[in-house]
Amino acid sequence: MSAISILPSLEIEEPTRSWGGVTRLGDIIVDAAAVHLDAMRVFGIDCGTEITGFGVVESDDTSREPRLVCKAMGAIRLKKTRTTSERLEQVFHELTSELERWQPDAVAIEEVFYSVNAKSALKLGQVRGVALLAAACKKLPVAEYAPLKIKSSVVGYGLAKKGQVQFMVARLLGLAELPEPADAADALAIAICHIHTAQTLAMQGQLQGVAR
Repeated sequence: MSAISILPSLEIEEPTRSWGGVTRLGDIIVDAAAVHLDAMRVFGIDCGTEITGFGVVESDDTSREPRLVCKAMGAIRLKKTRTTSERLEQVFHELTSELERWQPDAVAIEEVFYSVNAKSALKLGQVRGVALLAAACKKLPVAEYAPLKIKSSVVGYGLAKKGQVQFMVARLLGLAELPEPADAADALAIAICHIHTAQTLAMQGQLQGVAR
């Protein structure tokens, strides 16, 4: 039985994240409305040894003001009674199923981090490897981000607490309640981080082309 809980598509009436107006890129000031940024759908994954969260975020540029839309979020809960191989198989199959369902343009995942507990780091690395394999099997590009980068992109502070991340994710996506569990909120944050990064790079690239 699948342990994933899916939320229905969440349509937002008011824009929650605007790229319009004046934007500064280094020493360049640009009207972001004059730069075309393609819409994209990103599948974020927050790997964990007990719970692996996922979230699907889409950038919507069809309205007057671009916005971010949460399409789904959920969590894969791993039973401690299962063997390591069974737990990894569960992660692979359920992530593969969700990737097939949501057909994202890219997958975003948190970079591996160093831990004083080598055993825990090894187990987390195994789950992360399975997540990367699921994306590779679907021929999807994968972007990896450090925890500090993700929190800075969403909250504006690299050492933000989980509660702060949940609050800002809910605000950016126009959610009526804080996303639960926290693992799903983290996955949404990773997806948001990738969209922000991709759009910034696209804007910089177009500005460089104009400069030439």
